[in-house]
Amino acid sequence: MNVELKHIHKHFGPVHANDDISLTIPAGTIQGILGENGAGKSTLMKVLSGFNQADSGEIILDGKSIKITRPADAITFGIGMLHQDPLDFPPMKVIDNFIIGQPGGFFPNYKNVRAQFIEFQKQYGFNIDPDSYVDKLTVGERQQLEIIRLTFLGARVLILDEPTTGISALQKEKLFETLRILAKEGKTIIFVSHKLEDVNNLCHRVAVLRHGKMVGQVAPPFVMDDLVTLMFGEPITLGDRISSEYCDECLVIDRLCIEDARLVIKNVNLVIKRGEVIGLAGMEGSGQRHFLRTLSGLIRPVSGKIILNGKNLTGKTYQTFLKNGISYVPASRLEEGLISGLTLTEHFSLSEDQQGFFINQAHTTEVAASRIKEYSIKGIPENRVEMLSGGNQQRALLALLKTPLALILMEHPTRGLDIESTIYIWSKLKDRCQQGTSIIFMSADLDEVLRYSDKVVVFFNGRVSHPLDAKETSVDELGLLIGGKGWETIEEESKK
Repeated sequence: MNVELKHIHKHFGPVHANDDISLTIPAGTIQGILGENGAGKSTLMKVLSGFNQADSGEIILDGKSIKITRPADAITFGIGMLHQDPLDFPPMKVIDNFIIGQPGGFFPNYKNVRAQFIEFQKQYGFNIDPDSYVDKLTVGERQQLEIIRLTFLGARVLILDEPTTGISALQKEKLFETLRILAKEGKTIIFVSHKLEDVNNLCHRVAVLRHGKMVGQVAPPFVMDDLVTLMFGEPITLGDRISSEYCDECLVIDRLCIEDARLVIKNVNLVIKRGEVIGLAGMEGSGQRHFLRTLSGLIRPVSGKIILNGKNLTGKTYQTFLKNGISYVPASRLEEGLISGLTLTEHFSLSEDQQGFFINQAHTTEVAASRIKEYSIKGIPENRVEMLSGGNQQRALLALLKTPLALILMEHPTRGLDIESTIYIWSKLKDRCQQGTSIIFMSADLDEVLRYSDKVVVFFNGRVSHPLDAKETSVDELGLLIGGKGWETIEEESKK
C-alpha cells in the first residue's frame, strides 16, 4: 500500500509537534523515521494510526484521500501500529490477545483461531505457546504476537515505534528478518527509531525530523555522521569515560539466593565501591530484574545478606531500603515510575519531604520549575507526565531522585532515548557517582553496558558471573557469555 502524508500539522497547546510534514512511502518499502526525542516522530505516527487527529493536512492511501479519527478506522484502512510498549493484556493468554479486535462475537471458534495463529507463526518462524500468559513472554515475543495479530486483522501498513528498545540482539535479528519478509510481501513498513545502526541495517530510505519539521530525506548508502547532524543540527560526541575515584565499600552482597517459580539465582557474591557503576548484561528473563528488585527491597531473598554501608538490610521492607538511600528506577516509566494524570508539579510534591500538614503549593511549583530547568526537561510544571516524550519522562524520573543517595538501581536507563538524551542522562548519573553514589543498571544495549560501567556482571539462566572489567571486555565476549558460551573459562578465572 502506498502511503502519502501531505502538510500534516499538529499542536499540543503552544507546542507545534508536527509542522507542515509531507512524506511519500511506496508499497514494499521499509521507511525509517529518525529524530531526537520530542522531534515529532511518534506524534506523526499516531496521526497516521488514529491515536491523534491532525489539526490540518491529508492522508492518502493508494491515491485515495481518507479520514482517520480513531485506531479502529486505521485498521479498517489497513494501518496497524506496534507501540514501544505493546498494547496487549498481560494477565490474559496469548490466544485471547490474538482474538482481540477480530469478528466473531462473544463465542469465537477457538479451534479455528488456534489453527490460524499456528499458521501465521509458521509463516514468520515464530514459536509462541498460544496457551501461555502474555506476562510470561519477553518483549520480543510480545512484539511477535502483535505483528501476527495486526497482519491477521489485515494490516498492510505496519508502524513500529522504537521496536528494538529492550530486546536482545537475537530478538532484533529475528524482528528484522520478519520485517524484510513483510516488505517482500508488498506491505509498507514504517520503522521509527533513534538508533542509527538499526536504520542503516534495515531501512530502504530515511526521513529525519527535528523540532517537529521534516529536515531531510536520505537514501542509502547512509553516512552516520550526516544523519546525526540532521537529527540534532550539529555533530554529537560521546565524551570521555569517567570512572569512580572512591575506594571504600558501599554495598556487600554475600551468598545471595533468589528464587521464583521459573528461576533460581544462587550464591551471588559482589562488593561494590562508592561511586562505582556496575552493568548487568544478559538475555531478558535471565535474572537481572529479580536481582535489582531484591536489592531494592521489593523481593526478599531466600538466603544471603545485603549489607549497605555496614548495615544489614536483608529481609527489611522497601521503605527501609529507601530510608537508607537506595532508589529504584524501573523500566516501565508510566506503569511503575510515574503516575499518569498527575502533573510534574504534583510528582515533585509527592517526592519531597513535607513540612507540616498542608502542601506548600508555591514551594512545590518553585521546586518543579527548578528541577525542570536543571534536568533540561522539555515541559512546564503544569504538564501531565504522559504528555512528555520518553526522554523527558526519563529525565523527570531522575529529577525525582533524592540527594544524597547511596545506591541507584536502574532498569534500561536510556531505553528509547536518542544519543543526545543518552549522553545527558549518563552525565547526570556520573555526577551522582562523583558525589559517592553507586549505580547498578541493566541494559539490552551491550555498547551502553561497556561504555558506562566500571564492571560488568553477566546473567545466564540464573547463573551469575564474577565482575568483569568493562575496559577489558568486548561486545563479542559479552555476547558469547549471554548466549551461554565461555562460562567455564570465566569461572576458572574467578577461582584464581
